[in-house]
Amino acid sequence: MEIYVRRSRLEDVDEPVLVLFAAEGTEAVPPPLAGLDALFAGLLGRVITSGEFRGSPRETRVLDRPGGDHGPGRILLVGLGKAADLDPEALRRAAGEAAVAGRALRTGRIAFALPLAGSIPVTRQAQAIVEAACLALYEFPRYRSTPEPGRVAVTAIALVGHGDTGHAEIEAGVSVGRLGAECASLARDLGNTHAGEATPSYMAERAREIASAHDLALTVLERADMETRGMGGILGVARGSAEPPKLVVLEHQAGRTDLPTVCLVGKGITFDSGGISLKPGENMDLMKYDKAGACVVLAAMKAVAVLKLPLRVVGIAPFTENMPSGSAYHPGDVLRTMNGKTIEVLNTDAEGRLILADALAMASTFRPSAIVDLATLTGACVVALGIHCAGLLSTDDTLAARLVAAGEATGERLWRLPLFPDYREQIRSPFADMKNIGGKEAGAITAACLLREFTGDLPWAHLDIAGVSWREKERDYLRRGGTGFGVRLLIEFLRNFRG
Repeated sequence: MEIYVRRSRLEDVDEPVLVLFAAEGTEAVPPPLAGLDALFAGLLGRVITSGEFRGSPRETRVLDRPGGDHGPGRILLVGLGKAADLDPEALRRAAGEAAVAGRALRTGRIAFALPLAGSIPVTRQAQAIVEAACLALYEFPRYRSTPEPGRVAVTAIALVGHGDTGHAEIEAGVSVGRLGAECASLARDLGNTHAGEATPSYMAERAREIASAHDLALTVLERADMETRGMGGILGVARGSAEPPKLVVLEHQAGRTDLPTVCLVGKGITFDSGGISLKPGENMDLMKYDKAGACVVLAAMKAVAVLKLPLRVVGIAPFTENMPSGSAYHPGDVLRTMNGKTIEVLNTDAEGRLILADALAMASTFRPSAIVDLATLTGACVVALGIHCAGLLSTDDTLAARLVAAGEATGERLWRLPLFPDYREQIRSPFADMKNIGGKEAGAITAACLLREFTGDLPWAHLDIAGVSWREKERDYLRRGGTGFGVRLLIEFLRNFRG
């Protein structure tokens, strides 16, 4: 999709659709829109002043130009809600609605007017609009034999700066917004690719393509390499699958020990049947998304490389299937992980923490300033927090605060859960250093307690993204399917990371 910035009077815009945002309580046409209102024979003013358009969240209204061939063919009014509540996320939601409504008008080009009134810097406004529009217009037609009937693709988005709006500020916002949406869409593509195609080998090959295109160092550990390193967690989970496991390591600024180091770790279960502890058949198709954390890490590493961040960033993604077979690992097995600690397996459907144990132990060998892992880890987190935010558990208050701030800035919100020592008692095992489940209570927390055993004394944060990695229904700027949750959050976090 083409995205461009232009400086123009709004009445001179030649795109077929011009989006205007309006907050609740707007009672008159602002002076910068007077020429546009005149072009539409006062229709804009009448709709606003009469109360026909209230500016409520997700409210839209289409105004057709009464005649002539100059200026935009239509105005698409989009509500922002209360002006006092306007923040980048409210703007993203409105821009997502605008993009979808604009596409429904069967036009290939949509323009957005900037700046909006309010306290959001124009650079952030541009970033939010571009992110939302691109994410809302995302499609995954890979498995369709024919295009969706009647769908007209939007091929261009323009951001129109009018008045004294700074062109450079809008361009800066477009650049960041475009990259965030592009990389989130990459994570969505990988997540939406079904398990029959997206095997561990397939995912390793996609990592190779990213590394080659963006000058990242790449290491792919094979089964023999894992055996040499004593990675009994991932090897145990992989035993039931005919697909060989892979552990991908991508490095930006590899070997630069003079730079702050951040390790990103993502759970990459390419399909989760539950293993011997077999899942119910209902919704098992969604388990192609159990690799979402690893997809986010691969996409974030692309963004890190494009931005040329002055950091050493290491992305680690263990990939395997969790399948039942005659060679599958059993409930009751004890697995020895890379750092020598042992885990008693009580339920083979709690496999994500087993592969992450080895990946986190590996991350610890880099002695980073921070480790952040992302995983579709527990249904308990979905029960606790639903689909509107991810769970955050951390050993470091500063790291946690930085991640929360990044989540607020990007709309990928986090809610911190406790890691009191009492919870560690729930995973105590009579046969091993720990067991892989801690009972019905506080399941998201006890899972994190296990992960903590593999990060030593390093600042570490765990994001449980089980509830936010896919959507069953379309809303705002998120379509049905994979969401790419975490990519934009990590970009924001790493852009502001100072060690």
